[in-house]
Amino acid sequence: MTAFTLHDLQCFDAVVRAGGFQAAAALLHRSHPSVFAAVAKLEKQLDLPLLDRSGYRVAPTAAGRSFHRRAQTLLRELDGLRTHAAQLAMGEESELRVVIGDLCPLQQTLGLLTRFFATCPATRLHLHFEAVSGPRERLLDGDADLVLHHVDRADPRVEWFDLCRLAIVPVVAPGFLPFAASRNIRPESLRDLTQCVIRDTARHSPASNYFIVEGAPQCTVADQSMKKEMILQGMGWGHLPRYLIERELRDGRLLSIAGRHLRGKTEELAVARRSDRPQGPVANRLWRYLQEQAPKLRSALDPATPKLRKERARRGSARR
Repeated sequence: MTAFTLHDLQCFDAVVRAGGFQAAAALLHRSHPSVFAAVAKLEKQLDLPLLDRSGYRVAPTAAGRSFHRRAQTLLRELDGLRTHAAQLAMGEESELRVVIGDLCPLQQTLGLLTRFFATCPATRLHLHFEAVSGPRERLLDGDADLVLHHVDRADPRVEWFDLCRLAIVPVVAPGFLPFAASRNIRPESLRDLTQCVIRDTARHSPASNYFIVEGAPQCTVADQSMKKEMILQGMGWGHLPRYLIERELRDGRLLSIAGRHLRGKTEELAVARRSDRPQGPVANRLWRYLQEQAPKLRSALDPATPKLRKERARRGSARR
């Protein structure tokens, strides 16, 4: 077996990820013939058929999938090494990529980022908004330096710290239900009613579904603000973060239908980054800054009810 090159691996990786030679060539900014030749050369050197070319679209063979998984590890290490070298050369990163998840309280998190990046004028912030599985996918694909979202805390590739806790509440507009709102509503009672859900922005990860009533008609939206407006207009029902609807719950424009059978949830949001990639000085300063600011955000977004928060404060004053 003769040695293959990183160029060969990059071309093969691009073909698998893009689903074809033409798309891979565009992704790599190379010509179609050069990408085709690199993959053919790699297969010849390995004496392995890596791609099945019998269909309309090329697809990796079983051996190709296994080889691609191992190749991705090497390519990620190469990307990390290049990033680290660039950071060493310039002293500070020229850019950082941050992803905010759909559940994040935008006013507070954008305020934190604005104040931090005002102190780093040489570092450009690339800010992205993703929903459901999108933030995690971007992080694991190497397309994000930092995400603010819920994460798989058992994943050894990820390090994280708590950002805040959010109460997620099932709500309807008054008059939407064909029966009286109560704490005894069962999910099957809502099967004929439109459920408003957030569109998962993940590109290749398996779809994730939260609070879905099987068989119910769905209205799919891009973000929580749109979802809130649809529910307020009586176009569907759904789960929303409590911080977004406190005023509407107080004045009766929205009704909580959480109960024994239709439960809400307290979601744990985190700040997360890859633990297996080098981090530059600005990324590390941002990490420490958000760690310092997280307790204030957690206090401001305490998912306890206003009445309970007042009671806690009263008990605390009494103890003092």
